[in-house]
Amino acid sequence: VQLQASGGGLVQAGGSLRLSCAASGRTFRRSTMGWFRQAPGKERQLLVTITWNGGTTYYEDSVKGRFTVSRDNAKNTVYLQIHSLKPEDTAVYYCAASTVICAPTRQYQFDYWGQGTQVTVSS
Repeated sequence: VQLQASGGGLVQAGGSLRLSCAASGRTFRRSTMGWFRQAPGKERQLLVTITWNGGTTYYEDSVKGRFTVSRDNAKNTVYLQIHSLKPEDTAVYYCAASTVICAPTRQYQFDYWGQGTQVTVSS
C-alpha cells in the first residue's frame, strides 16, 4: 500500500480543512486506516482510526466533535474533516494503514505511512 496525503495548508483559526489520503493497492480496502499528527517538538499522536468498511471509528478525546474520519473504498481514499481549527492543531498530519490489526492504537501497529501534509492554523 502506498499512501499520499494532501489537503493541508494555512488556515485561520475557526476555519475548516479536509485532508485526503489516496491509497494504491488492493489491500487498502481491507485495512484499518488512521490519521496521526506531529507538532514541532512533540511526539506523533494518533487522532482517529476507521475500520475497513467504515463501521467502527475511534477518536482521540481531544478531537471528538471537531474531527470526522471517513473513507471511500471505491476511490481508495480516506478523509479527515477538521472543523473549528485552533492554533494548537498546527502540525504535520499523516495517514497510515494497518493491514493486520483491526483496532490499532500504537504507531508500530501501522505498517504503511503517507508522507504527511502540513496544517498551519493562524490565530
